[in-house]
Amino acid sequence: MNDFLTLMKPELVITGIIFLLLFIKLGKGLKNETMLLVIQVLLLLNFLAGFFFNAEGTLFDGMYLTTNMIVLQKNILSLGVYLISLLFADWFKKSEHMPEFFMLMLSALLGMFFLISSGNLLMFFLALELSTIPVAAMANFDLDKKRSSEAAMKMILSSAFSSGILLFGISLIYGATGTISFAELPQQLNGSPLQILALIFLFSAFAFKLSIVPFHLWTADVYEGSPMAVTSFLSVISKGAVAFIFMATLYKVFQPMHAIWYNLVMILSIATMIIGNLFALRQQNIKRFLAFSSIAQVGFILLGISSNSIQGTTSVVYFILIYVFSNLAAFGVAAAIAAKAGRENIDDYKGLYQTNPFLSWVLALALFSLAGIPPTAGFFGKLFLLTAGASKGSYLFIIIAALNMIISLYYYLRVIRSVFMDKNDEPLDKIKIEPSAKLGLMICAAGIVLVGLLSWIYDYIQNLV
Repeated sequence: MNDFLTLMKPELVITGIIFLLLFIKLGKGLKNETMLLVIQVLLLLNFLAGFFFNAEGTLFDGMYLTTNMIVLQKNILSLGVYLISLLFADWFKKSEHMPEFFMLMLSALLGMFFLISSGNLLMFFLALELSTIPVAAMANFDLDKKRSSEAAMKMILSSAFSSGILLFGISLIYGATGTISFAELPQQLNGSPLQILALIFLFSAFAFKLSIVPFHLWTADVYEGSPMAVTSFLSVISKGAVAFIFMATLYKVFQPMHAIWYNLVMILSIATMIIGNLFALRQQNIKRFLAFSSIAQVGFILLGISSNSIQGTTSVVYFILIYVFSNLAAFGVAAAIAAKAGRENIDDYKGLYQTNPFLSWVLALALFSLAGIPPTAGFFGKLFLLTAGASKGSYLFIIIAALNMIISLYYYLRVIRSVFMDKNDEPLDKIKIEPSAKLGLMICAAGIVLVGLLSWIYDYIQNLV
């Protein structure tokens, strides 16, 4: 019993918070302002609890496993969810169904925790569904907007296709090897045509969830139609969780087929970076812009995964930590402007610095980090990803990735130019930011700077690997 309580502590804490919110909702209820404060405190305690009384081990005959690295990955996701509760406070306070939203979001987070701790393909599939279905409901939370319903429908359809592909891949794996256990699969894999086909199906399912080209077509429409809080959750938390388990699955389970999946990762990484960057160049809506930006960032994550090494694991986890701060800062600024001014087009950001210097500087920091410009943390994150990818000696691959970094500079700096340099006859009025949203933006800005400068963070991650 002690092992159960210790090893499954992250999941049990999240489950406890969900039930607590349910009881509050079923009771007399609280005002949105009070309810949001309670939720923010609970999410902060959940994040802090992730650093105490942790242990390594397995449960349920290997179906569930946890290590110090897995605990760190869960802590990164918990941090992201806490920041979302801060950054989008204005939207939450206006929502009629705020407790239900957080119950759905925490249910999705619970699924992601089980996903990262999966020890076999059955647990993996169930956890993936638990982490996906609530997000489709969240996408439809702007009940008075038609595009929100469209976003939810597109997400459900794409998730259904990816689930079908994943299930077919799992059935092929079981048929070819006679097991679904992650611990036993590597000994049974020999690279037969049936196993290669199964790997491709599993890879395709991951590609849907990560928005890897050519499985990315749902991303921009769902991001644009969903509420900003849901878009940020999809872009950061969901992608981070799937990247963690994708890397673990390739490294541990499909290690005997490394030569095959390396070529897949390399080709799709190049395609994802190029397509993501080229489409980001022509976007005017800030949500679609950040959608294609996130697709390009996934290309760089694949670059790190391709190294199949300790350095690759370290660089990917380190980059996702930086990505949480950078992307949430950008979404936080966009949400503040959309909530107060009702504007989502990049042209509307012209002259923002004249009236809103704080928002302008946070947005600049976030975009500099996403572009990989020193001394922001994004520079170090991409440097380590490139270094990890270069360990395989595929220098053409690295050159293409470096050229894509240069292309991305153009569209990130285009937004920064609009904010700081372009004149606007009708600039946005001074935007009053919610205190909790301001705190969230300050935490993100501090993270963007400090995670890159404090070298012990990278060393700590490497020691856990």
